[in-house]
Amino acid sequence: MNDLTAVDVLVNPDSTTLRHARAWNARMRESVPDGFALDASHQPHITTLQRYVRTTDLDDAYEAVHRTLAATDTGTLSYRAVAIRHADWGVPGQGLAAILLRPGPQVLDFQAALLAAITPFTESGGTAAAFVTDPGEGISRSTLDWVDGYVPAQIGPDRYQSHITVGFATLDDLTTIEAEPFDAFTVRPAAVAVYQLGNSGAARKLLRTWPTPN
Repeated sequence: MNDLTAVDVLVNPDSTTLRHARAWNARMRESVPDGFALDASHQPHITTLQRYVRTTDLDDAYEAVHRTLAATDTGTLSYRAVAIRHADWGVPGQGLAAILLRPGPQVLDFQAALLAAITPFTESGGTAAAFVTDPGEGISRSTLDWVDGYVPAQIGPDRYQSHITVGFATLDDLTTIEAEPFDAFTVRPAAVAVYQLGNSGAARKLLRTWPTPN
């Protein structure tokens, strides 16, 4: 098998959204103090596409993203933050919480164009070696399977679950949090980037970035 790198083609959100994400992350860490903090190696982001890319073809994949961006009016990309929701990520008694987003139609068009552009450089079957890890850290089966199954599970209308991950919390606390009123807000991109993934879908290592016009 070729050497593979687990990548996330993602949107870095605007500064207002980052403040929201970090505030929610602080609340999650009140619930699970040893949960991860949103920082330079756990970047708050909106995933557009995750894939295993052949490491030898990474430069070609970056160029494919660049060409796709050049053909996209990034000013039309927008999302609406509507709720806090969580998913089971294989940690007993805990859920991985996220700000749930509703993507605009142009976001789905952008996702489809990215998928077509980088598919020639991808393969399935990535292992823990494809990810960024801390010393002694493994990669969960749910993380490995999520990247492998991102296509088709998260592609297109009614499948793509657009979100910003904000951390782990106990299921009891999440029941309370998700029942609270949520003040919806608009999210816009500040940049598009390619990151190497870590455990639980964390954006761990910046590989390339392209700022978007204000």
